[in-house]
Amino acid sequence: MHADWDLAHTNLDSPTGAHLPAGLTTAPDHWRQRLQHAPNGHLLRPDGNAMLTALASGRPLSLLHLTRSLDVVRTSGHLLASTGCLVGAIYGSPLTPLPGGALRPHNLGTHLLDTRPDLDSRRDSIPLVIEITPDRPVEAAGLDYLRLGAVHLRAFDRHRHALTPAEDEKVARSVADRVRAAAPLLNLMLDLASGRSRPETGLFLDRLAAAVPVMPYLGYLYFETVAEYLMLHSTSTATKTYAGLGEMNNHLYKQLALTAVAGMGTLFDLGRFHPGHRRLLQLVDAIEPGLSEAAAGFVRDRLSHRFTATALAPTADASTFSFTAATTDELRTSATPLLGQLLFREVRLLDRYPQLYHLFEQEKAAEAWTYWNRRSISAPFNSSCGPKGEVGVNPAAPLARVTVWTAEQCSRGLLHPTEQVVVVPAPRLVPWLVAQLRDRTEEERWNNRSPVQA
Repeated sequence: MHADWDLAHTNLDSPTGAHLPAGLTTAPDHWRQRLQHAPNGHLLRPDGNAMLTALASGRPLSLLHLTRSLDVVRTSGHLLASTGCLVGAIYGSPLTPLPGGALRPHNLGTHLLDTRPDLDSRRDSIPLVIEITPDRPVEAAGLDYLRLGAVHLRAFDRHRHALTPAEDEKVARSVADRVRAAAPLLNLMLDLASGRSRPETGLFLDRLAAAVPVMPYLGYLYFETVAEYLMLHSTSTATKTYAGLGEMNNHLYKQLALTAVAGMGTLFDLGRFHPGHRRLLQLVDAIEPGLSEAAAGFVRDRLSHRFTATALAPTADASTFSFTAATTDELRTSATPLLGQLLFREVRLLDRYPQLYHLFEQEKAAEAWTYWNRRSISAPFNSSCGPKGEVGVNPAAPLARVTVWTAEQCSRGLLHPTEQVVVVPAPRLVPWLVAQLRDRTEEERWNNRSPVQA
């Protein structure tokens, strides 16, 4: 179990290749060096990123958390964790203490606060300040949700019994069909990552865009790769200002998501992110003119490497494996992480998933809490495209002290704590509330698909 969580907390671009499949043309530290030489690459390093410095300091850490259920929080006395990119943490973003007691939000927090009137998901939410005092300094720990495939697969195998025979058959058949339908693109990414092919960027991105509705998981990889490019390569005045504060510019990818996908403000579903080549360049240039020049080539190369590194098992060889006609047993052996990601997302599409949610997700959260506690991690951060500013509170940390206040935002955008709330983090998950918010257009199209040939 802990090897899977070690993998999920391993930097994809770390200099060790122990967790990577064989056959990759780039050395394990190739991308790490390339990204750190980007205009904002210094923000990937602990000494260049204010959030990483704060997390490793051992000093009290202040976070912004938004809630739409303050009355429930007060009555229960508990702050609950949520699933998502941080598995089972209480989501937040950093706050920097200023003289006089005010707190300056990280630019991610500023975005969260400023967009409350416009986004259904945050409308009427109230800012809370959470102060965590860890028991001792510990190295900042980043969690990459794109590397949770083995965790998802183990949870599916353990709780598969809760599915009806019809549901089980539907999930298995759908995953097999998705792999068959997307196999040409999946193989192309393996070929590119292993040096056997180098397709023209426009062709690659158009094929990727066409494959995302068939395999929505690819939309997550696609978006995180473009977001990484934007944050590391932007040279706008705002980006430079944030970089001077030790922060990655989150407004870039937020604008990308809200512009590229209709309805993203209601439900942030990256499985619907699939711009083609021309559309991607338009989106990037609309965010920052001129930034699209190197975007397509970066996304093609980076995404192919990330897919191969996170989809195949470390025992697989990217230069010899093929998704064409791959059996379920072969996927379990050689593409274990990808199979887990696909099964995880397929179960979430079941009509009964709101009933099954806690069964499948609470155990994964408990595993994360166990792992974090054994490493004395009280505040993990999302590292899927760098230390951009998403931090969570480990609700099961035994020795960390947590204090919570309500807060008001002043005209300067600063937060001022107003009232301490008698509440403690609780190692339980909030209910599943997003099923009714899903856009089912592509889902229904997939359900009504013609038979997919092997």
